[in-house]
Amino acid sequence: MNLGFKFLCHAETKRLISLLGVIVVIVLVVQFSELPYSEFVTSLAGKITSFSMDASMVDSKLEGNIDNTHPNGSTPASQLDQDRSSLVHNNGNGSSINSAPSNHAPAPQSMVALSNQTSLNSETDSTSPMMSVMSNSSLAKKDTTKGESSGSLLGNNSKVGNGKYVTKKNPKGKPSKVVSISDMNLLLQQSHDSSQLVKPTRSSAVDQEIFHARFEIENAPIITNDSRLYLPLYRNVSMFKRSYELMEKMLKVYIYKDGDRPIFHEPLLDGIYASEGWFMKLMEENKHFVTQDPESAHLFYIPFSSRLLQLTIYVRNSHNRSNLIQYMAKYVDMIAGKYPFWSRTDGADHFVVACHDWAPAETRGRILNCIRALCNADIEVGFKIGKDVSLPETYIRSPNNPAKNIGGNPPSERPILAFFAGGLHGYVRPTLLNHWENKEPDMKISGPLPHVKGNANYIELMKSSKFCICARGHEVNSPRVVEAIFHECVPVIISDNFIPPLFEVLNWESFAVFVAEKDIPNLRSILLSISEEKYLEMHKRVKKVQKHFVWHYKPVKYDLFHMLLHSIWYNRLFRISHS
Repeated sequence: MNLGFKFLCHAETKRLISLLGVIVVIVLVVQFSELPYSEFVTSLAGKITSFSMDASMVDSKLEGNIDNTHPNGSTPASQLDQDRSSLVHNNGNGSSINSAPSNHAPAPQSMVALSNQTSLNSETDSTSPMMSVMSNSSLAKKDTTKGESSGSLLGNNSKVGNGKYVTKKNPKGKPSKVVSISDMNLLLQQSHDSSQLVKPTRSSAVDQEIFHARFEIENAPIITNDSRLYLPLYRNVSMFKRSYELMEKMLKVYIYKDGDRPIFHEPLLDGIYASEGWFMKLMEENKHFVTQDPESAHLFYIPFSSRLLQLTIYVRNSHNRSNLIQYMAKYVDMIAGKYPFWSRTDGADHFVVACHDWAPAETRGRILNCIRALCNADIEVGFKIGKDVSLPETYIRSPNNPAKNIGGNPPSERPILAFFAGGLHGYVRPTLLNHWENKEPDMKISGPLPHVKGNANYIELMKSSKFCICARGHEVNSPRVVEAIFHECVPVIISDNFIPPLFEVLNWESFAVFVAEKDIPNLRSILLSISEEKYLEMHKRVKKVQKHFVWHYKPVKYDLFHMLLHSIWYNRLFRISHS
């Protein structure tokens, strides 16, 4: 009897265990299937992961979405094909290879294989950086427009029943405080006060050269006319010209050779983030400014690509960029330990050039003391006027001809008062369309245009408009600012707290219009209040300033390469103390 009872208990126990196992399997299937619960579980897991690191919490305002669209909002088929193409790491015969460990940088954890789907996943440990090797040919084929994957042409916004556009998916919020362009001008002046200056640990021959250059600039001879510089474009043309001359005469830049490809020393020359790649290419090829002797250097360049950092080690949909931040922090720790140069000024004479939206986060920590040339030049996320430099976001469609299609119609052939077309990501653009889409015949304000070869319809509308609206998306920066200048359309910048490019030198209010986001309902009346005489002068100035925003394979005087390098040099001069 006891034996039978034991057998029965044993059988019932097995049955109970089997039942529990089936229940567990069903729960797991429900959680990770395509049922509505999966989004909740994934979202919850992502939030728990992102809040596990202090770095990602500090930087949460920058997380946002990345837009994968053309500047006009459309997503060309060719770009989607490129997004689906893989960035294959191979040794030429198709077999995978790992990058060799470097003596100068943290050793690679593993090779990154990016799939041939739209996802850009990477298997990475959040505590250890990862290096990889990527062929030039595969990089050239990879699309570099904003975004991780394709989606609705309307981005994160759509129309509701009343015909108004609404924002979906937690857009980045409005800034907590708005800094006007006049306040930015004041901050630039204040940034050069003695209380803001960096005191070096020792006074070297290089420091004396910097003090001399600064004295020369502050006492520059007054210029009343110049055949190459149109005076109204500049804050102080006399100081600018003298500073530029001294840069050409004496500036020496040391480039760190440390760091493995593709994140370091691998310039991307097309797409929406091309500015960082063009500067890297031209700087590393330069013979005039580059020195092999770090003891004679006025500046130290860290040649990394914020775009390739994101493509290489960011785990897609993780909503956690702590591994990117740690990667750059470990690199700086490495060069600071290996060389004596960083510690002399705590990095104040070092600089980075980075155009990806996440660059402000990637350059936190110790790198924050560097001069940072950033496309995402947003006061709200830590951009320091007078130290950091606003990098123009130049959308390069043809690396072989970066100056392609520059030019526009004369003022008499511009019947459109204002033009905007594009994806509706962020909170400003839906507001813009709600107020002005199909409201006035001279206001051509719309969502994405149908894509045509060469973006011809978008370009033609820019060339036929008096004013081109440069409204922020997820972040403050937009390639429309430079595109408007290229097509001789007066830029109208609607992006609170955006510091316009080359702010140290250019008098932006002389050739652009700044409209506060809150004043979008008054946009047309603001533009109509600009007299024809003033508009014609602004149009003239836009044409004159074009040369400062053009990349050339062989840099020429006053082009974008030289202007960007000058702004970095200029901020360096005014950030060092005599005492």
